[in-house]
Amino acid sequence: MMVAFALVAMTWISCAFSGYKFNGASIDYTKTKTIQIADFPIRSSYVWGPMGPMFNNQLKDEFASHTKLSQVKRNGDLKIEGEITQYSQRNKSVSADGSSAQTELSITVNVRFTNNANHNEDFERQFTASKSYETTQSLASVQEELVTQMIKDLTEQIFNATVANW
Repeated sequence: MMVAFALVAMTWISCAFSGYKFNGASIDYTKTKTIQIADFPIRSSYVWGPMGPMFNNQLKDEFASHTKLSQVKRNGDLKIEGEITQYSQRNKSVSADGSSAQTELSITVNVRFTNNANHNEDFERQFTASKSYETTQSLASVQEELVTQMIKDLTEQIFNATVANW
């Protein structure tokens, strides 16, 4: 029994020292200590003003709360940059009388990730999040809540793609 406990304790301690955490981040903190997260400008033709700062703050908060990485302005071991390329809405479903019943709102961001410790992990790709609302509601009445949810989804997708190498 004591041997089994010692093995479990040693395994847990070795995982803690190698930087693997149960929150999804798999970072070797002996090689990777800093992250540089640039503000993402909005390059979409359709814009909701608060969306840019909301996204940029949430992305930085995601890494601050789930990793031990220090955020730096330049020369980060990891680097995340990009732009918000699309903010759009489209009819999602039609009612029996032929009018729009639901509208889908979506945000797309283009992300460039650089891992200066392992360039094999570098990528550039797009991430999209969408939410729907009933057409009987005005966009103004649901926009803040839906954008907040989509930004949370996007920042989790980016976090998982960059540092949660399962």
